[in-house]
Amino acid sequence: MKDKKSIILLVVCFLIIGLVLVFSIVMQEKDKKNEPKYVQISVKDYGNIIVKLYPDKAPITVENFLKLVNDKFYDGLTFHRIMENFMIQGGTYDTEGNRKDAATIKGEFELNGVENDLSHTRGVISMVRSNTDFDSASSGFFIMHADNLALDGGYAAFGEVIDGMDVVDTIATTIENTDDNGGTKLEDRPVIESIREIDIATTSK
Repeated sequence: MKDKKSIILLVVCFLIIGLVLVFSIVMQEKDKKNEPKYVQISVKDYGNIIVKLYPDKAPITVENFLKLVNDKFYDGLTFHRIMENFMIQGGTYDTEGNRKDAATIKGEFELNGVENDLSHTRGVISMVRSNTDFDSASSGFFIMHADNLALDGGYAAFGEVIDGMDVVDTIATTIENTDDNGGTKLEDRPVIESIREIDIATTSK
């Protein structure tokens, strides 16, 4: 009888240990998934912009952006809308002015029922969307050239520039506009040679 109780107790102990280990692995994977990611935006004739992405702030947005990056979707697209002291916008049109479409995603911001406290300050990257559809974000993104907190709660900010703001500054201040909405001539649009996910530890050495 004692042997039977000992066996049962042993089995229970093993089950508890197993559950603890499984829980620990799940939590580690969750923490890993929420760790910041890094990408390098290489702009022809301008240089590189390194961006830190925050999956904990906007997981759907970061996942979608990285999928497009890994699919090399952005290679050869342009920054087509540029407004000094506001933002530079790209990731939608190629050098011929043709639109390149991608799937739409849920907008991760307060007006759409999603908590996201990343503010639209200088250097922050956020998603373009239509004025009428909160879930219309696709591939288009913009990088803030200056603070504009009026965008907070209405657009899905998902990262920030940690190196290369001089590139953003040059683009924002040297490209001539064709209208009051940041329009640019086709031949003047800075070309995104590539966007790649990088290991920041290796890159910084």
